[in-house]
Amino acid sequence: MALEFASKHETFPNFKTFEMELAGRPLVVETGKMCGLSNGSCLVRYGETAVLCNVTMSEKPRDGIDFFPLSVDFEEKLYSVGRIPGSFMRREGRPGEKAILTSRVVDRPIRPLFPKTMRNDVCVTMTVMSVDQDCSPEITGMIGTSIALSISDIPWAGPIGGVFMGLVDGQLVVNPTLEQREKSDLQLTVAATEKKIVMIEAGANEVDEVTMLNAIKAAHVEIKKVIEFINGIVAEIGKPKKEFQDMELDHDLFEAVKAEYLDEFKAAMDTDDKNVRDARLLPIREKLEAQYAEQWGASVIEELMYKMQKFVVRRWLLDEGKRVDGRGINEIRPLAAEVGLLPRVHGSGMFTRGQTQVLTVTTLGSTKDSQLMDDLGTEPYKRYIHHYNFPPYSVGEARAPRSPGRREIGHGALAERALIPVLPSVEEFPYTIRLVSEVLSSNGSTSQASICGSTLSLMDAGVPIKAPVAGISCGLITEGERWMTMLDIQGVEDFHGDMDFKVGGTHKGITAIQMDIKIDGLTYEIIEEAFEKCRKGRLFILDEIMLPVIPAPREQLSKYAPKMLSMVIPVDKIKDVIGKGGKVIQEICANCNCKIDVEEDGHVFVSAIDVDDANRAIHTIKTIVEDPEVGAIYKGRVTRLMNFGAFVEIAPGKEGLVHISKLDTKRVERVEDVVAVGDELIVMVTEIDQQGRINLSRKDALAAIEAKRKQQG
Repeated sequence: MALEFASKHETFPNFKTFEMELAGRPLVVETGKMCGLSNGSCLVRYGETAVLCNVTMSEKPRDGIDFFPLSVDFEEKLYSVGRIPGSFMRREGRPGEKAILTSRVVDRPIRPLFPKTMRNDVCVTMTVMSVDQDCSPEITGMIGTSIALSISDIPWAGPIGGVFMGLVDGQLVVNPTLEQREKSDLQLTVAATEKKIVMIEAGANEVDEVTMLNAIKAAHVEIKKVIEFINGIVAEIGKPKKEFQDMELDHDLFEAVKAEYLDEFKAAMDTDDKNVRDARLLPIREKLEAQYAEQWGASVIEELMYKMQKFVVRRWLLDEGKRVDGRGINEIRPLAAEVGLLPRVHGSGMFTRGQTQVLTVTTLGSTKDSQLMDDLGTEPYKRYIHHYNFPPYSVGEARAPRSPGRREIGHGALAERALIPVLPSVEEFPYTIRLVSEVLSSNGSTSQASICGSTLSLMDAGVPIKAPVAGISCGLITEGERWMTMLDIQGVEDFHGDMDFKVGGTHKGITAIQMDIKIDGLTYEIIEEAFEKCRKGRLFILDEIMLPVIPAPREQLSKYAPKMLSMVIPVDKIKDVIGKGGKVIQEICANCNCKIDVEEDGHVFVSAIDVDDANRAIHTIKTIVEDPEVGAIYKGRVTRLMNFGAFVEIAPGKEGLVHISKLDTKRVERVEDVVAVGDELIVMVTEIDQQGRINLSRKDALAAIEAKRKQQG
């Protein structure tokens, strides 16, 4: 019996496309063709950038947790930029730093819009499939995530929109091209709902607060157009939202605990010492466990502790204007700054704010120490590297340290971004710079303390930064239409408050912003007040705490730091400096005890612990790339002996003859009586004939040196 095979052609009857123009470029959304099993999916094309966005939700809530389990992943596929991964396996591995930072930028605006009492797992995956460098895949992914969530059946109070703002030649630009971004004084990402701002992330070249606020407002105008576009898509193909199991804490239980234990919670929390507070809360927890754990379970006890602390903190702030540690609303915790703590490192600085303390160490290296970037960006190397470590002991936890997570990477990137605008260029300071911020103690705003500690460390290392940078955070408490901000939030205020608004900057202006919120957004009025409080706070820290300790970068580098010299050589001379198989450059490195980096554009960087070694290497390179001049004196090496004289190599590949009559100030009978192969000789160029042959004289060199000595002495 014959078997017949057949299949119908898939026609994708649900396939739809939607299009709008965003910043002069087409934004096209495709749905109904790909990823049919996701709760929501779309392929978003912005210019020639394409990002596939999928959202999924578990059917049931996760047991035993007291938080909303959301995961957001931005997957960089190197095929999107036509590159093969550089790893041994030639496939993408763990997410790179930029992918992690983008995941955080998308996570922050969407998270507050999910129901706070939902415990179902929600996963967001953005897969970058094609990249047009003029059309940001990060913004494309953010908009795609908003669309996928909005058209899905997952409960969510969106949509949001997002844009990137630049400041080019004093003009605000929406979603600038790659060329414009390279010239921009502002790198601002804004996400918003129709009415409020939900996320701000910025790096800036000392931009003032008024310009920054205007940029945020201009971004919101464009975002409203995106939201109108998304609402149109939802009206046509959006799914009804699912019902979910509400995991809200039992109201009667909370009221019973509040009635019985409120005074004890207030007494326990009324201290500026985190350790004392934790110790005082422990007996209350034990009482609650004995009274309610058997009936309600451990996760409910944890939530009761959280809810009661939150109630106390918010009521004190809103009703009494009182902070947990007794400070004024705009009062900063006790501050201290120190430099030069570690003798053998290249630079160190420690910044203390209350029980938050960060020690930052600077290490200077050659340009070869730059980090190779295997991501979707256009920069192949990273010259400035900032690492942030948050060990368990910094919060009093008894567990072993782990590798850096997304939080550590995000905090390090914020501090890095804050300092980039003030760093010297590679031409001014030809070093790779690595900063490591070690969090020694944490009670809120460690990222901002790391900005301050990093400035101190850079100045201690002698890095000629353009201006010192400080960081401070502003918090927020809201209730209906009521709201209030407070400066320099500590951990408990961050944990139970509604905002952590972090701003780094100089005397002149802002260099970095990162805003985390737990509510549905901020008004312009709140943002403006936060800007002003942070400005006054950072100026106080700079003028009263940091600059009195070290008013300017040290004039000399540490004796343990490499001394770096640079020069530019003709590109056609690079091969002469490197030599066949690297022989010449290796010989210079060995003889001068140094490292040499030669770049394709002719820049040469020489590093050595002893500056004299670096100068000798520079001199040697100059002799290679520059034609010898009559009258110039060189230190050469004897390569051959002849009856009539000795051949001396004054530079790799450059050899001249010292005639026997020019070997010494007195008569020489035999060449061997004065020199041997391998000897080093001081010689002067006396003639270069038409054939390029070099005549040298030791006699004239010695006479010139003696005459100069007498003239100076």
